[in-house]
Amino acid sequence: MESQDGITVQRALELPGLRAGLPEVVAGADRLNRRVRWVHAGEVPNIASLLKGGELLLTTGLGLGTRPAEQRAFVRTLAERGIAALVVELGPRFDRLPATLVETAGAAGLPLVQLHREVPFVTVTEEVHTEIVNGHYALLRRAEEVHRRCTEALLDGGGVPQVLRILADFAVNPVFLETAEGRLLYAAAPVAGPASAPAAADPLQIWEGLRGQRAARASGPPAGAVLVDVPGGGHGSGAVRARLVLLPVSAPLLPVHRMAAERAAGILAVVLMQARQDEELAARGRGDFLTDLAEGRIRAEDAPAQAKVLGFRPGDGPLLPVVMRLAPELSPSGTWALLARAVQDELSSSVGGGVPVLLGVRPVEGRVPLLVGLRSDGERTAVADRVAAALRAGVERAGLERPGARPPVVVVGVPGNWAAASAGLRHAAETATAAQGLTDLPWYDARRLDIDLLLWRLRDHPDLAAFVDRAIGPLRAHDRTARPALLPTLEVFLAHAGRKAETARELHLNRQTLYNRLARIAELLGTDLDDPQTVLALSLALRARRHAP
Repeated sequence: MESQDGITVQRALELPGLRAGLPEVVAGADRLNRRVRWVHAGEVPNIASLLKGGELLLTTGLGLGTRPAEQRAFVRTLAERGIAALVVELGPRFDRLPATLVETAGAAGLPLVQLHREVPFVTVTEEVHTEIVNGHYALLRRAEEVHRRCTEALLDGGGVPQVLRILADFAVNPVFLETAEGRLLYAAAPVAGPASAPAAADPLQIWEGLRGQRAARASGPPAGAVLVDVPGGGHGSGAVRARLVLLPVSAPLLPVHRMAAERAAGILAVVLMQARQDEELAARGRGDFLTDLAEGRIRAEDAPAQAKVLGFRPGDGPLLPVVMRLAPELSPSGTWALLARAVQDELSSSVGGGVPVLLGVRPVEGRVPLLVGLRSDGERTAVADRVAAALRAGVERAGLERPGARPPVVVVGVPGNWAAASAGLRHAAETATAAQGLTDLPWYDARRLDIDLLLWRLRDHPDLAAFVDRAIGPLRAHDRTARPALLPTLEVFLAHAGRKAETARELHLNRQTLYNRLARIAELLGTDLDDPQTVLALSLALRARRHAP
């Protein structure tokens, strides 16, 4: 619980949402400085298996059990999971927490809080998460300021030493750039800071004293150091061009220093990879050609000659349009050449040299458009499987996967001639945007997502929001103030075409609980869930909800 992320339990209790519930700390009052990484609400006995640690768990006590042994086991498993605190709202289940709970929480060192008034858990969740996000944003702003200064230094004619000096001044510690093998390239010490601090000494002496020879570093970096890879554009051993090293000589290094170092590493990657500029320009040029073709700015009869100049000679077979869309959090931000090369390498090895491919990048839209030359329409599925796998493998090879980030979306259009390729690329590009947030698939058939595309095109029309509100508004209102949430149940129920046994199995519910939830949904919506027209309207509303404000 020593992470710098999140807010403390004490701060969470001071926010209006929890304060309105008249919180009383009944155990673990000396542990209120624990960090809250996330908020979770739940009422099931095995809730600990759903948590990762650092959560503020909200409950009304329905899952705590009725016997002391059950209650002790409930609290102990939460403490073992490493949650930040347990908050129990008094009411129908408890008018005061049992002594067993209090004693077990105290022995386990788990903060236990009881709320004397009912509070909307969703309000508590929003407030705490807002505080966490605001804290992260403050750190990001400081790191972005370093990024801005480094960028300005390069635009003014500076180089690697100036970037390292800015980073060293910010961290008030020496900064080094070494090769992937550990050989020192550059070193910088902070200009500011107390003269007596070791950081004021020659950074080369610090390097020798604290980093030592390679044999002495075999056990890993010094405690508290920050190491950030500067990407090199290759794969395997070539994936790292260099490494930034920040040493905690005069002051501890904080998460914001790592953030700043990561941003500086991106800038240094550009400086160290000037040779890749031509490669990126070529990839962007191919992306511009494919976009111009999609938007009708290039005539179909002129396209083959221009594509030939770009190295694309597909033969007489049909052309297959494909578009990969990256989620904003996966945007390469300056490494599009690396992504293009990684994808091209994967295509060459998996699709084969006999299948011509024209691949471009569109950094502004976060897209990778392609045209693939087929021998016949019958190859579409097999080639689409290999192309989609190569695209995703290229993203992984380029180091663009992020934990928790949405995976890239690959949409495959319909094979056709050059005229059809124009419309196919445009349709695939729009569909890739509309498919953001759908259940992840290796690739999507553009023809099967026309409903989602239509709803996406209507995203700014007030009628779409009004339709969603009429269809599922009462359920959304219920889920904002009451538990359990019913929209997830409806989604799974409709996804299984109304098959209750499969729905109950996926939701881990017994049948009677599911029947009760479905009856409550029907009651709130004033409709019959067995009516085909109702099912159609609800399915459309749930799909439209991703796009409606």
